[in-house]
Amino acid sequence: MPQLPSRNPTIGIALIVTAMLVVPFMDAIAKLLSAQYPILQLVWARFFFHFLVVTPLALWRHNPISFVTKQPFLQVGRGLFLLAATVCFWAAIKYIPLADAIALLFFDAVIIVALSALVLRERVQTSRWVAAGVGLIGVLMIVRPGFEAFHWASLLALAAAVFFSAFFLSNRVLTGEVVPLVALSYQSVGGFLVMTAIMPFIWVTPTATDLALMLAIGLIGATGHLLLIRAFEHADASLLAPYLYAEIIMQVVLGYWLFNDLPGSWTWLGIALIIIVGIFLSIAAKEASRSDNQPIPGAHL
Repeated sequence: MPQLPSRNPTIGIALIVTAMLVVPFMDAIAKLLSAQYPILQLVWARFFFHFLVVTPLALWRHNPISFVTKQPFLQVGRGLFLLAATVCFWAAIKYIPLADAIALLFFDAVIIVALSALVLRERVQTSRWVAAGVGLIGVLMIVRPGFEAFHWASLLALAAAVFFSAFFLSNRVLTGEVVPLVALSYQSVGGFLVMTAIMPFIWVTPTATDLALMLAIGLIGATGHLLLIRAFEHADASLLAPYLYAEIIMQVVLGYWLFNDLPGSWTWLGIALIIIVGIFLSIAAKEASRSDNQPIPGAHL
C-alpha cells in the first residue's frame, strides 16, 4: 500500500477549493441535459462512469484483498443513500435555480445534528441545537412556504438533504472498514446496478456530444471525490470544512452564466444563514467521530 503524503494544510485547502469549483459543473451539465433526457438516465451516467473510473484505480492502488469487508451490504447500501440523494437533487434543479437547490442541500449539516441525537444517540450541545434552529430559518427564507415564490421542487432538494445526511452518517458508522478509494468504488456499485436495470425502460439514445457530456458527469464526480480524499490526507476536516461552501458560490456563478438565474434578496439571506450555521456546526463538532480521510457534510458528490 502506498505511503500517505506528508501533510501540508495549504495543499489540502487548495485541493478542496479546486474540488468545490469543479463539482458544480456536474450539476450544471445535469440541469442542461434534463431538458432532453430522463433524470434517471443522467443519474445512471453519473454512477456508471464513476464506477468505470474509480474501481480500476482502486484495484491498481490497492491489493484486491482491500475490497474484503465485514459489512458488504452496508457498504453498498450507503451508495443507495447517495443514489436517492442524487435523484432528488437533480430532479429539483430541473425546476429551480442551482443556487436555491444547493443552499437547501447544505441544510444536511443541520439534519445531521438531529439524526446524530435520534439515531446514533449522541449527546448534542445546546449551542448546536440553537444553530440548527437558525439554519431552519435560513431554509424558510429560501423556500418561503405559503408565498407566491414557493416551488414544490424545493421539497425535492430538502429530501436530497435528508438522504445525504443518511449517507454521511453511514460513512461515520463504516469509518475505517475499508480504505477511502475502495469505499468510493463500493458506493458507486448500488447506483450503477439499480440504474442499469432501469435503463431499458427509459433509455433515450444520446447524440455524440450529449454522450460526452454524460461521460463528463461521471468523470467530474469521480475527480471531485478523489480531490477530497487527497485534501483530507493533507489537513484536518475541521480546517477544511469552511471551504466546502465555495460550492455555493460556484453554483451561483454557473446558474447566472448558463441559466440567467440570480438569487433574490431573501434567498441571499437564507444562503448566508445556512453557510454561517454550517461552518459553525462543522467546526464545533471537531469531526471527532470521523477520520480525516472521510467525506464530511457539505461534500455533495
